[in-house]
Amino acid sequence: MSKSNENNSVEAEVETPNVEEVTETLENEVDELTQMKELVAQWEDKYLRTHADFENSKRLLAKDKVAAVSYANESFANDILSVVDSFDSALATIEATNREEGSSEVLDKIKEGLDLTYTQLIKVLEKNHIKVVETLGELNPDVHQAIMQVDSEDHEAGEIVQVLQKGYTIKDRLLRPAMVSTAK
Repeated sequence: MSKSNENNSVEAEVETPNVEEVTETLENEVDELTQMKELVAQWEDKYLRTHADFENSKRLLAKDKVAAVSYANESFANDILSVVDSFDSALATIEATNREEGSSEVLDKIKEGLDLTYTQLIKVLEKNHIKVVETLGELNPDVHQAIMQVDSEDHEAGEIVQVLQKGYTIKDRLLRPAMVSTAK
């Protein structure tokens, strides 16, 4: 054999790759590619979940901020309700005194001044979204607190007979329930 024939046969042997090795190499590459795709899908899922959690947290914080600003004066409103109760009591006392003893010019002037001040106070409360709880009709346990039950021929069972203390709301939140008596 000549040298050129030997070189050609060696080259021929080198150039023809083993089919099993090529198949194994391709399978390894396909497995690696599949693993990488699964890893990318896992990371993408984690990213999307984290992003959604972040957006939810951001939305909740914004909602909490709005609520904090809206109800920031709730404590002050609760404190001022005792002043409103005192005005109600003073006006009721003057009214009762006028009925018992007859109308007095001094009491009428005091009542007029108290009425004006009370009206201003109620307007300020309403301007700040503080309103009196409605107490007509049926007892609503969400905004009324039944303190006692009384016999009443004029009212059906469960209806409010008398308001013992007014209730108040601030925007859509209850500040204080109305204390009432209901019919048996």
